[in-house]
Amino acid sequence: MDKVVATAGQAVADVPDGASLAVGGFGLSGVPNVLIRALHERGAGALSVVSNNCGAMETGLAVLLAAGRIARVTGSYIGGNKEFARQYLGGELEVELIPQGTLAERLRAGGAGIPAFYTPAGVGTQVAEGGLPWRYDGAGGVALASPPKEVREFDGTEYVLERAIRTDFALVRAAQGDRHGNLVFHKSSRNFNPLAAMAGRVTIAEVEELVEPGGIDPDAVHVPGVFVQRVVALTPEQAADKRIEQRTVSS
Repeated sequence: MDKVVATAGQAVADVPDGASLAVGGFGLSGVPNVLIRALHERGAGALSVVSNNCGAMETGLAVLLAAGRIARVTGSYIGGNKEFARQYLGGELEVELIPQGTLAERLRAGGAGIPAFYTPAGVGTQVAEGGLPWRYDGAGGVALASPPKEVREFDGTEYVLERAIRTDFALVRAAQGDRHGNLVFHKSSRNFNPLAAMAGRVTIAEVEELVEPGGIDPDAVHVPGVFVQRVVALTPEQAADKRIEQRTVSS
C-alpha cells in the first residue's frame, strides 16, 4: 500500500516515447513542475499531452514543448505561450482545442468508466461539424482537420457526442497526500488535477506535504488512493516554488 517513490526521476522512469499524458494544472496553479522536469531530463519524446494549457513563462509543459518533446496537445487554450502558437501555426505540432468544460468532463468520464457523453457545448460550430485545424502545413493551409461528430436531439435540444479521455500516465500536483495515494488539492489547483488523476492509467502525484495514513480526514479527500499509483514527496524548496502568471498590484 505504500506508494511513495524516492525521487521524481524514478517515478517517471518508465514513461516511454510516444506515451499519452494527462497533466494537471490551471494556468500556473497546481502544475506538477518537478515531475515534468524529471520527464524532460529522462528524454522521453513524441508525447501526446492532455492538459488545460501547455505551460507558460518557461515552466510546466512549456519545458517539454520548447525541447520538441511534445507531438500532440489536447487542451482548451493557447494563452500567452508564444512557442506553443509558433509550433502550432508552423505545422510542427498537432493541437486539438476543446471547450474547457468539455475537456474537464472528458477527463472525468474517462476516470469514471463512461465511454462518451452528450453536451450542448459546440453544437452549430466546427466543434461538432468538423473542420477545426488540428495541424497546419506550415504555409498557411490546413494539413489535418477535426472530423464531424454525432449530433442528437433530446427534448428539442441538440447535443454533440464527446468521447471520454484516457491516458497512459497522469502527472498531478497536490497540496497534501498520504502514503496510500489519497490526495487533497487547494483552491484553483483543484480545477483540473483531480480530473487528470482519474484519467491516467498510471497516476503519479507530487505532493507538497506527505502525511501518514490517517493524517487526512476522509471527508477532505479529493482523489482517493485507488486512482493513484505513485507519490513523490517534494522538498520544502520545491513546494515553495510557485509563480504568478499575471501579477496585479495596487499603489
